[in-house]
Amino acid sequence: MKNIQALRNVGIFGHGKCGKTSLAEALLFTAGKTNRLGKVDDGSSCMDFEPEEIQRHLSIGSSFNQLTWNKNDIIITDTPGEDNFLNDALAATQVVDGAILPVGAVLGVKHQTVRIAEFLTEANLPTLIYISKMDRERANFEQAVNSINETLPLKAAVIQLPIGSENNFKGVVDLLNREAYMFEGSTGKVSKALVPKDMTDEVEMYRESLMEMVAETDDDLIEKFLEDGELSDEDLKTGLKYAIKSAQLCPVLAGVATANFGTELLLNAIIDFLPSPADHAVFVGTSPDGDVQERESSADAPFSALVFKTTADPYAGKLTIFRVMSGTLSGDSFFNSTTNTAERFGQLLVMEGKDSKPVKEAVPGMIVAVAKLKNTSTGDTLCDAASPIIYTPKEAIKPSMSYAVSTTKREDEDKLFSSITKMLDEDPTLKLTREAQTNEILISGIGQMHLTIVGEKIKRKYGVELALKIPKVPYKETIKSSTKVQYRHKKQSGGKGQFADNWLEIEPLPQGGGYEFVDKIVGGVIPKQYIPAVDKGVQEAMTNGILAGYPVVDIKVTLFDGSFHNVDSSEMAFKIAGSMALKKGVLEAKPVLLEPVMVMTIQIPKDCVGDVIGDINSRRGKVMGMDSEQKLEVITAQVPMAEILEYSPDLTSITGGRGSFSAEFSHYEEVPSHLTDGIIADAQK
Repeated sequence: MKNIQALRNVGIFGHGKCGKTSLAEALLFTAGKTNRLGKVDDGSSCMDFEPEEIQRHLSIGSSFNQLTWNKNDIIITDTPGEDNFLNDALAATQVVDGAILPVGAVLGVKHQTVRIAEFLTEANLPTLIYISKMDRERANFEQAVNSINETLPLKAAVIQLPIGSENNFKGVVDLLNREAYMFEGSTGKVSKALVPKDMTDEVEMYRESLMEMVAETDDDLIEKFLEDGELSDEDLKTGLKYAIKSAQLCPVLAGVATANFGTELLLNAIIDFLPSPADHAVFVGTSPDGDVQERESSADAPFSALVFKTTADPYAGKLTIFRVMSGTLSGDSFFNSTTNTAERFGQLLVMEGKDSKPVKEAVPGMIVAVAKLKNTSTGDTLCDAASPIIYTPKEAIKPSMSYAVSTTKREDEDKLFSSITKMLDEDPTLKLTREAQTNEILISGIGQMHLTIVGEKIKRKYGVELALKIPKVPYKETIKSSTKVQYRHKKQSGGKGQFADNWLEIEPLPQGGGYEFVDKIVGGVIPKQYIPAVDKGVQEAMTNGILAGYPVVDIKVTLFDGSFHNVDSSEMAFKIAGSMALKKGVLEAKPVLLEPVMVMTIQIPKDCVGDVIGDINSRRGKVMGMDSEQKLEVITAQVPMAEILEYSPDLTSITGGRGSFSAEFSHYEEVPSHLTDGIIADAQK
């Protein structure tokens, strides 16, 4: 059985293009897991292997690998940092025990870094900060560290100082040991050296600052520090390890992943500072009855695991990826407590980039996969049937952009929606809905790039084209005044004719009033058997609309007079008369169009408030309120749906990608008269 004390389960998190995948490649190469340093830019990375990732030089999903370093096993999860795919990063925070956060030495903290750091803080994850790209022009270590402390909810504690920067970056000084490590050539191997004399004062200044930060995390240490003015080397190291594992401090290291500089020291830091699964607090879930349940992160506890990712492949089938929380998994079956079903599986697999290899068992902290499960989805809990537990998964990021979806070939429709269903299993942020009024099927995702890549995957995997277009707005029609109208339907074509005569009073109802039909016929002027036909004719006319073909709502129709013919009258004749009377009457009763209004919640940085509010006003929106959340402003607004069908890229443009929003239907409002003619003209086309 694997020793879980010698296991590290680590996720690499950070903003897009900060070098996460390059760092993962460097870690694998340094540990001898790969025989060459994979590069993202030339498509040779083993962690970015999907064609869509290779084409864009961008991670779009989490990938996994493992390595061995100093007799310890390290499982690596490389997560995406682009806004459209952050859900994979969010899900990974629940299944890793520690994090590495690369921050670029040139650009420093970006908006995605802030959001991801909030994920890490919420999960209370011990985190190593890696100042990357130290060889780039304008690389500035101190500036990058300052940007972290100023903008992130993490406390950065420098434990390495770079020796040189840009083209002259050649090593680091370890503040704990007061030793310098120089990087050798293209291998990145390190050799010990004396601390450069011109850095002696800087090293002592940073070491004293580190000592103060560590002392402040522990009552006993702060007493020692105040009494003695310093901490012993042993107290400093012990205190730092505790502060990191309790997520109070985040040690800062420096390097260049693409040159393999500093990777060896980072691997040592992972082993020294990040917790093993055995260090994890108990996992808390519920029983199927709702009672609180706990599981120790021990190989001897009852087995439990959380499914956090699913991949779909037309040839290999569905692959279910999960982290073992407690116990030991071996054999060929387990119990899905979320769906209350037993599942059998073939091989137990560990992921190694695009490849996998079988293992006989899995212990706490391991991320493993099984193929072709029938009743298991992302977010489900797997466990021992004798000791059921259900874990609550992270709630997926909600989609914010929708398109009407169709295929370019009608004969491919079934194949298309079968393919989308498989993608729904793979991607919890993807939603498929039907808009009943417009009869369109809508696919919703995080953003335009997200949905574009979904289309590319469907074409590559299943050979069917996904066509996306802006969805129709489900307008409605109503009236603002009352009227009385007569319609006499009379048709003679030889033989039996058609005759129906009815008088309708048409009145508006309050919003949400729907439809009301009142029968006020007296004296049998219209026989009872024909009255339901009038009602039916009215409702059919309402469905197809009068102004622009949109449904008519919120009206009361009273049938109060009419006449009939003993021979020529029929249900069909009265149905036609009712329909035509309504169409005639609506046009006399001040008809108007109604449009759906959405309530939006928009999260933006404080410096973007004016621009965003101005943009909302230009979209005929009304700001309903504002709240502050840490460094963000949250705007609540009501905006017509027609004005925000493509809001996602516009908000990205206004905020530099730092804003996010959600929108839900609120109510219907009258369309301004100056817009009505255009909508009617478009509908008539």
